[in-house]
Amino acid sequence: MSNSLAKSSDNQINTSPDFGDRVVETKGLTKKYGRETVVDRLDLVVRAGEIFGFLGPNGAGKTTTLLMLLGLSEPSGGQARVLGLDPVKSPLEVKSQVGYLPENMGFYGDLTAAENLGYVAELCHLDNFQALLADTLKLVGLGEAQDRLVSTFSRGMRQRLGLAEVLIKKPKLIFLDEPTLGLDPDGIATMLDLIERLPRQLGLTIILSSHLLHLVARVAHRVAILNRGRLLAVGSVDDLAKEVGLEPDLERIYRYYFRVDNQEGAA
Repeated sequence: MSNSLAKSSDNQINTSPDFGDRVVETKGLTKKYGRETVVDRLDLVVRAGEIFGFLGPNGAGKTTTLLMLLGLSEPSGGQARVLGLDPVKSPLEVKSQVGYLPENMGFYGDLTAAENLGYVAELCHLDNFQALLADTLKLVGLGEAQDRLVSTFSRGMRQRLGLAEVLIKKPKLIFLDEPTLGLDPDGIATMLDLIERLPRQLGLTIILSSHLLHLVARVAHRVAILNRGRLLAVGSVDDLAKEVGLEPDLERIYRYYFRVDNQEGAA
């Protein structure tokens, strides 16, 4: 499907250490497992300070893309730059500047929230981590729970503690993979409020991967819609709505692109 919004404006990827506002950039990024193509020639730009929604059903290639951007999975083709770095050639440098909150975060349940964060801080050789620890727990709303055992935490509190583990390393970019999965309505609202504040408070760029459209629509500045590893569309909800002649409703826009894609696939 032809979609001008789904293409980067330049023909060449930026290889300069001065990456400007292009925090993430991919050109033809591809991942194959045997004969199966999981990510198919992905062209994408994410700019500084954005909350960027990465949308698609299970198996669309969202998590695989994030793993390639982190240097945890090697592409089968194409290229990527994250903060001006090649994740294949410089995976440790990328990891030092990028935080990743996976769908399921592991903790030591017999340690307190502060002890869990302290363990991470020591592993990362963070200076003055005691003050940093207190500030980070307060930021995610767990300041008063820092001395509680994590085994007593709700799912929502665990997710916020996971986010604190990401933030304590002071990353420039964070990837959040289904951060509201399994949360009750109050937990979802708290997490989304927190995500929405982070670019303003900390100057972060956020890539938010989810299949829960109404939640992403609430916080994302732009979204990318993927299906079967292919990028169907990218842009703000308003821009995509204008392009296809629909109301600015992300669920309707999403269904439209999938319907067209399925029709073209069947042709």
